[in-house]
Amino acid sequence: MDTRTMEESFSVLAQMVLPMQANPAGNVHGGEIMKMMDSAAGVAAQKHAHTNVVTARVEELNFKKPVLVGELVTCKAQVIYAGRSSMEVFVTVESEDLVLGKKQIALTAFFTMVSLDKSGRPSEVPNLVYDTDNAYEVKLYREGEKRHKMHNERKA
Repeated sequence: MDTRTMEESFSVLAQMVLPMQANPAGNVHGGEIMKMMDSAAGVAAQKHAHTNVVTARVEELNFKKPVLVGELVTCKAQVIYAGRSSMEVFVTVESEDLVLGKKQIALTAFFTMVSLDKSGRPSEVPNLVYDTDNAYEVKLYREGEKRHKMHNERKA
């Protein structure tokens, strides 16, 4: 079975948010941001698996600050854990006021994506290799592994 690193799955999606994506107060709808996050997670998972992927679960979706009309939204995603056919993707959303040059983390979430073969059935994904000298990668991998095990226990 092939292996891939966390870095190989890294993906970025950026977009300036517009008034049609917001409520009358100028706050961008959470669903608009979640859609961007799902797209970024899907790209990261496809880069890892080299197959079609679907979203199976979203966990720990944390809204940290509102995103406002006119801000640049940047979603950064990477696979942090890989099971047999599923991958956990960590997505961070940064909002940036381009006039003030101020950036903030607006949202974070963990997406579970499942690899599908050509007939639409779950298919095996490459093993994930993480840098054991990188404390952040080790932490992400171990937390992903723990969530994966807890979900499988709940299913059983």
